[in-house]
Amino acid sequence: MPEISTKPYMLRAIYEWCTDSGYTPYLAVKVDAGTTVPMEFVKKGEIVLNISFGATSGLKIDNDSIRFHARFGGISREIFVPVNNVLAIYANENGQGMAFEPPLPGTDSAGAAAGAEPAAAPALASVPSNSESRAPSGSSSPDDDKGPPKKGGRPTLTRIK
Repeated sequence: MPEISTKPYMLRAIYEWCTDSGYTPYLAVKVDAGTTVPMEFVKKGEIVLNISFGATSGLKIDNDSIRFHARFGGISREIFVPVNNVLAIYANENGQGMAFEPPLPGTDSAGAAAGAEPAAAPALASVPSNSESRAPSGSSSPDDDKGPPKKGGRPTLTRIK
C-alpha cells in the first residue's frame, strides 16, 4: 500500500492556523496542464492565490486537489490545483507558513513519472526567520544583488534551495 502524503494535511493545518489567527492564507502554485487557473495571472509558470473565506466560494482541500471558485477581474472562475503543484501556503500579513519542494520536471500532476517509482517524501528543513542572523556578507547567490530586505510593505515568500 502506498504511503499517504502529509502535504494535504499540512496545507489544511496552515490554512486553519491562518484563519484562526486572523491572517489571509495564500497559496503559491506551480502551473502546468493539470491546473485550472486564469492564465492571464500566471507569471513565470506560477500563480499566487488568495484562499481566504472572503475570496473563495466552496473551498475544498482534499488529499489530491484544492478546488474553489474565485473572482478575477469581477468574473467568477473555477480553480483546480493538484496538491502536488502547491509550492507554499503562507499568511500574507507576515509571510509565515510552509514551503514545499516544487514538482519534478517530467512528472504528471499526480506526482509520478510514467513508469517511474514514487518519489521520496518531501523533507522539512529549518529556515532562519527575519530576526535570526543571515549568511555572512562574503557569500553570494544570484538573488543577493537586490540588497537588504526593506522593512514594512507587503511580505514576500523567499524560496531557499
